[in-house]
Amino acid sequence: MTHNDTPTPTVPDADASLESQLRDEIEALRGELEQVRADSLRERADLENQRKRVARDVEQARRFANERLLGELLPVFDSLDAGLAAAGEQGGPLKDGMELTYRQLLKVAADNGLVVVDPAGQPFNPEHHQAISQADPGDAAPGSVLQVFQKGYLLNDRLLRPALVVVARHD
Repeated sequence: MTHNDTPTPTVPDADASLESQLRDEIEALRGELEQVRADSLRERADLENQRKRVARDVEQARRFANERLLGELLPVFDSLDAGLAAAGEQGGPLKDGMELTYRQLLKVAADNGLVVVDPAGQPFNPEHHQAISQADPGDAAPGSVLQVFQKGYLLNDRLLRPALVVVARHD
């Protein structure tokens, strides 16, 4: 055999094997890159959701920061209501002073999100009223509020205290 008769290694087989390996490696790297992209998008979405949650919590805390103080003022409103009711139609500087104080206090409370629930003559609403008894309706519509024993209050649309009411009985 001559020197030219010896088989030489085929370069195309080695190139094909190397090319196949490189393709596999590229595909593996593409898969890893897609996983990193997906993880990055998920992390970004989680951060955005957390940011929104914190902003919502801060807004809620701001809206209801005065809840305790306003809740503790409710007996003061009740006392002024009772004093004004007891004064009746009698005028005078004492009643005028009580009315002025009451209006000023209500304005400050309203500026901080407090709303009075005084449902006399309105339909009974179990979300805002607490029925303490029922009575014959007389001229009132059945299921309406006949008398308010104690006004209720909402703070930024959330019930702070229900109104205590007497409801017209259904026949």
